[in-house]
Amino acid sequence: MQELVNTINNYVWSEALIYLCLGAGLFYSILTRFAQVRHFREMWSLLLNNTESEKGISSFQALAVSLSGRVGVGNIAGVAAAIGFGGPGAVFWMWVVAFLGASTAFAESTLGQVYKVEENGQYRGGPAYYFERCLGWRWLGVLFAISAIIGCGIFLPGVQANAVGNAVTQVFGDGAMVVTSFGEVGTHKLAALAVILMVLAFIIFGGIRRIANFTQIVVPFMALGYIVMALIVVFLNLDKVGSIFSLIISDAFTAQAGFGAAIGWGVKRGIYSNEAGQGTGPHAAAAAEVAHPAQQGLVQAFSVYVDTLFVCTATALMILITQQYNVVGELPAGQFIVQNVAANTEIGSAAFTQMALNSVFGNFGQLFVGIALFFFAFTTILAYYYITETNVAYLNRVFNNRLPLIVFKIILMAMVAYGTVNAAGYIWGIGDIGVGLMAWINVLGILLIFFVHKPAILCLKDYEDQMKAGGPITFDPVKLGIKNATFWEARLAKTKVEAAANTEQSKTV
Repeated sequence: MQELVNTINNYVWSEALIYLCLGAGLFYSILTRFAQVRHFREMWSLLLNNTESEKGISSFQALAVSLSGRVGVGNIAGVAAAIGFGGPGAVFWMWVVAFLGASTAFAESTLGQVYKVEENGQYRGGPAYYFERCLGWRWLGVLFAISAIIGCGIFLPGVQANAVGNAVTQVFGDGAMVVTSFGEVGTHKLAALAVILMVLAFIIFGGIRRIANFTQIVVPFMALGYIVMALIVVFLNLDKVGSIFSLIISDAFTAQAGFGAAIGWGVKRGIYSNEAGQGTGPHAAAAAEVAHPAQQGLVQAFSVYVDTLFVCTATALMILITQQYNVVGELPAGQFIVQNVAANTEIGSAAFTQMALNSVFGNFGQLFVGIALFFFAFTTILAYYYITETNVAYLNRVFNNRLPLIVFKIILMAMVAYGTVNAAGYIWGIGDIGVGLMAWINVLGILLIFFVHKPAILCLKDYEDQMKAGGPITFDPVKLGIKNATFWEARLAKTKVEAAANTEQSKTV
């Protein structure tokens, strides 16, 4: 299984996909005139928008849902893997893919808002919807929906669940060992699995609003706490910070593990972590209640900064400052280029991060990483479920409700159970395949959309013009030449009718 997963992964994550993701980010950065920098202040103000409705959630709640998918195991274990396989220079390429990816996130999330629909009392949208409505290619929408269900509903939950199970054993130990079909499993991990499945079932059967209400509390709290711990480590080692940044930047171009390895692992783990271009962010973005699609696009661009430039950098600095890491070379296999810790330390896990905090905080560091992993991973599973549900809903629109949603809820919970008790190393490889499948389809799709219709760029210009004019902020897709944005067309028509009625009433009075 390990060999099969690695073979598929090498095809999916070839150099073509790595440079495609970087190229798409640069492409949209230039087209938007680096909106991720120009509108940084606007991003902050939009986060304060708490407007929600019975059908939609607020911008902040949408940010929390998307961050729950972005801020996960990739921020703790993924950064460690990038350093372990790609060297310190991989961190630089994570920064690059985050900076450029913020513009990709803006484009895809704006598209999610433009082409969203109102369905069963809630807003839905995502790549499947904008491929069909913008390009008129239903087959591409179906292809993405299927890949998203496979990726987020089957492949990716196992990575997060595996980390949740490991986090429990890190904090409480294994307990008594029980023989199962998956090998020996500790009773503490099995008890944790029972609790996880009960809480997960309660939340996912409650829909997007229950998910949003949960994540808007947990995600900011855990992310802030994690960053504070990192800042303490940095503060206690201020004399080393300059040399660490110098190491990251110099190694990015003369990489210890090889230049290709640094870029490859930096981009792969960067995209796995911040999800820019992967096509997952637009699902939560479409659920937001906003006055203009570009607003949520900017909010989602900010979420990439939070994930990579804040949380991932916090992890990298802790690991590098405390020197709790190894770097392994690709050839000959298993040979260490840098060895600071025991050779049997698992690179593709949270071990480096845990050891870094242990070196400063003692046993409390291990406890904190375990708790952080639990909540980061659990909220990410919730985000994966919502993405799965949205794409099942899309396929039901196409195939006349032939796919019962409860089946996919059971499948996702089964994969959570499998990932929790399974200790196989190929779990990460399976997750990478899921990310890669969606990234290939979505990045190519949003590039095609630009050359055909340019809706995201038109939205940004329209929003900027309205801001300069002092408002009010409205969105008229017909005026911009954007077709099939039926939700916004209906909303504008309703607004005009209400305005006319109010005018008539004031005349009567």
